[in-house]
Amino acid sequence: MSVKVVTSDLEPLLTTFEEYLRELVRSDVEFIRLIEDDLVTAGGKRVRPQLAFLASRALGGVPYEMELALAVELLHSTTLLHDDLVDDAETRRGHVAAFRKYGNAVSVLAGDYLLSRLLYLLSITGRMELVYMFSEVARELAESEVLQFQIAALGDYSFEAYERIITGKTASLMRLACEGAAVLGNAPSEWRGALSSFGLLYGQAFQMRDDYLDLMGTPESLGKPIGGDVREGKLTAITLRLLDIYPQETLEIIHRRGAHPEDIETLRKLALASGAHQEVVQAILERVDQAIAALSVLPPSPSREALEALAKREASRLT
Repeated sequence: MSVKVVTSDLEPLLTTFEEYLRELVRSDVEFIRLIEDDLVTAGGKRVRPQLAFLASRALGGVPYEMELALAVELLHSTTLLHDDLVDDAETRRGHVAAFRKYGNAVSVLAGDYLLSRLLYLLSITGRMELVYMFSEVARELAESEVLQFQIAALGDYSFEAYERIITGKTASLMRLACEGAAVLGNAPSEWRGALSSFGLLYGQAFQMRDDYLDLMGTPESLGKPIGGDVREGKLTAITLRLLDIYPQETLEIIHRRGAHPEDIETLRKLALASGAHQEVVQAILERVDQAIAALSVLPPSPSREALEALAKREASRLT
């Protein structure tokens, strides 16, 4: 099953999702309304809601799947709102970042507003276990973002730290989208574990692919200059591998945040010459294979195939 088929099958549900989302975040406070129009209701890939819906359907349909999908997306949107401010970002989804238009205080408080709507959604489900799961993911998101800054400040580079960051900032939320459906559907523990593992592994592959393309992709395909992670002092699998192979040269570039005009191209050439880029590609493909394998305990269904197709997409988007 192709990703286009996945999107097509979910189209009516995602249309309803967008309608509910717009109604949910509506406010008569103009600045909040403008920020939510810019960020929450301006579209996006809606990968996390798709995961929630597909996980639900793979289980035969669970109660409150819409509330789960909305809550996961709101948590994601809140982190984007705050991350843009922390990262001093210029744009988000092709628009000027919210804090640049409305100021830091309004941007942060609008994020708090989104969290209030998330709590409302969780109250509708009446499932305390889901509340606990969301609180744990919120903790992981915060810790991983702070850890990213800590590593950039202290230069404490390691693959263990990178794994924790990509799990906390990306994979934890995708795991929540999938496992949350299992909780709402009172699924057998084996099925719940399968969906949890899939969300985790898929999320890791998703972030690793993004990180890989940030250095080895093209400005045209990314829609932005390459090397952004190096300039922000962020760990990636490929720069970590280059630190092992070319420690002095790579460390100098990382310490100066790729400030020299030739720095990013130098890292690209080193990755190609050493084969480090292929090692990272192979690691991503392995995560994809593991994610797909995790689903094998679920009953065959179009929704399970669709989840597999989403994972395979990460393998096809490495160029």
